[in-house]
Amino acid sequence: MTQQPEHPFTGFTGGEAETPGAAKRLGAPTLAEDLLLLLFQPNSGLQAGTGTIAGENTLFYTLAGAVLADLGLGGHVRTDSGRVGTTRVGAVEDHPPSDVILRFAWDYLSEKPRGVQTVLAAIGPRLRGPLLDRLVERGDIRRASRRTLGLFDVKVLEDGGNGRRSRLLADVRDVLVEGAEPRPRVAALAALLSASGTLPQFHREIPWTSPVITRAKELEQGNWGAGAAAEAVTRTVTATIVNSVITATVLPQN
Repeated sequence: MTQQPEHPFTGFTGGEAETPGAAKRLGAPTLAEDLLLLLFQPNSGLQAGTGTIAGENTLFYTLAGAVLADLGLGGHVRTDSGRVGTTRVGAVEDHPPSDVILRFAWDYLSEKPRGVQTVLAAIGPRLRGPLLDRLVERGDIRRASRRTLGLFDVKVLEDGGNGRRSRLLADVRDVLVEGAEPRPRVAALAALLSASGTLPQFHREIPWTSPVITRAKELEQGNWGAGAAAEAVTRTVTATIVNSVITATVLPQN
């Protein structure tokens, strides 16, 4: 059994609606927030105007991978080889992240280096709720109640209408469809989206074609383009994490 870290998400309460100063209080969105926002599929719910989150069955692996990738992008973690060819990830000493959710994972890794699969299973199950709360507080997604069958009120998710999801999706589309050279964060986001196995569900905005599939696989492997040469360590860490996400999301379905 994987031992889960005991650290709670102290300092974060979330909220039911966007409040003044939410962006300042929460800071910049984490990579996991951006990924969850992209995975939210507007107009995919049973009622008009409501949405669902793609890839729910393996979502906690994907979100945990995004947290680790974010730590890698910030230079807060490093990877090394463990026993029997496994990969371990550990915290970079004296370089903790300021974000409370990222710090939750960093604190767990600061105890000792751990296998990537172990970390995904340990931190993943606690992420969906707090990350969704953040998206609601930022105004990216709305929680609402809808009456069904004229009798029951059900909780639903709606697009927040602020355009942030559309902008994120446009950035990813430019990389996958138009061949634009990505910024490291967008490259990691596109790679994680591909690793989640949900890219075919984006076919209206991102056509599911052979060139797109090829480009997505390149990003998964850390091939981000010549302009990312200075990000070699980050690319290596992120590619390792992304491929661990692929293993974690595929194996449970076999």
